[in-house]
Amino acid sequence: MYNPTVARLTYRALLGRRRAAILFVLPALLILIAAAVRAFNGADDQVASDVLGGFAMATMVPLIGVIAGTGAIGPEIDDGSIVYLLSKPLKRPTIIFTKLIVAIAVTMAFSAIPTFVAGYILNGNGQQIAIAYTVAALVASIAYSALFLLLGTVSRHAVVIGLVYALVWEALFGSLIAGARTLSVQQWSLALAQKIGGAGTITSDVGLPVAVVLLVGVTVVATWYAGQKLRTLTLAGEE
Repeated sequence: MYNPTVARLTYRALLGRRRAAILFVLPALLILIAAAVRAFNGADDQVASDVLGGFAMATMVPLIGVIAGTGAIGPEIDDGSIVYLLSKPLKRPTIIFTKLIVAIAVTMAFSAIPTFVAGYILNGNGQQIAIAYTVAALVASIAYSALFLLLGTVSRHAVVIGLVYALVWEALFGSLIAGARTLSVQQWSLALAQKIGGAGTITSDVGLPVAVVLLVGVTVVATWYAGQKLRTLTLAGEE
């Protein structure tokens, strides 16, 4: 199910000079904000939770997921180079699964690690806040990567759709409409963070059992459907 050659090509595409520069900006900004807040405000558990929840989970993680998830396959479909990959004796689910693993690894590296560092800067992991948000970022990375990889497979406008979901649905509607938060990867991952963090420091609108089911379900269904769409793309190309 995992092909090293496909993985190497995908890593090379995702970590090219232009895309890597974009990936480094948000983590660097988070750490800079954390250092400034700590310098001016001192160690404060609630402030640490607000910064990590308001910037890391609400903005940084989904945006990096959009870049890594759509970038793992979208550009190849857009420029037609995916045809060369599909012409090889590789199962289509293997291609999707390999690209998903790469997207997850990149998203985790550029979101979970900076979240952990920022959490330690903000309050030294008081109330387990740094660990809690790091776990949330790790889990969210998996779901976002699968969701945005699917978007990259089915639409030429995957980046735009991904940005609309991340910035409009989760960040805007999620802050205004209670029902929208139920259909939010961010809230599902925060349910895990709530379980780990100190009482009252982190909240989620979704219960933990439901959040786990939704996270697993979205990841599995999105990965499966992306594989099916890639099969269809192959047939269309052969015709």
